[in-house]
Amino acid sequence: MAIRSLLCTRKCLCDSYRLNPKLSINRFSACPLSTAAEQHNAGDNSYGDDTGDGESHSVTHVRMLETRASKLEEQVRDLTERYKRALADSDNVRKRTRKFVEDAKLFGIQSFCRDLVEVADLLEQTTGLADTGDVQTDPQGLKHIQGRLLDIFTKHGLEKMSPVGDTYDPYQHEIVCRMPAEGVEPGTITVVKQNGYKLHGRTIRHAHVGIAVKTQE
Repeated sequence: MAIRSLLCTRKCLCDSYRLNPKLSINRFSACPLSTAAEQHNAGDNSYGDDTGDGESHSVTHVRMLETRASKLEEQVRDLTERYKRALADSDNVRKRTRKFVEDAKLFGIQSFCRDLVEVADLLEQTTGLADTGDVQTDPQGLKHIQGRLLDIFTKHGLEKMSPVGDTYDPYQHEIVCRMPAEGVEPGTITVVKQNGYKLHGRTIRHAHVGIAVKTQE
């Protein structure tokens, strides 16, 4: 019975094919075309998923760059403010230093001048008494004034040179005369015409001296 049904079905198919050959081709080609279309659609869907993932990654990367740029801008603003404050502080320090230097130039010898005023008072008193004729000039008084003056010089680092007997030094002495060397080595200072002074070891006025020279026989 089953065999007979299969034979009938085969016969019907053959008759149909003879009557309309295109029908058979369309029927049997439908499945391959349908399968190819399904594969193509699946491929398109897969490509669409990859594109979506790429766009999502790009958006995340852009957001990271924007966050980093914002942090860098904040750091630049902070450093700029610090630089401006440091520049202002430096300018203030420079102004204060300039003021200190100017004050030192003006008032650096204030203490020295205050001490010299005492000597000026002594000289004024001595000369005033001499002019009125009340007293004669007192050598001891003048020596006292001179000693007081030298004490003030020493207090402030001002030293009077005593070069007699020393060897001539061009950095401290200036030759104003020459004398025969009698009992001393040539080049030795034998007389001082004008005193020289040093301030804290630095020569501020050369001593005018006479030196001994070898006489020609």
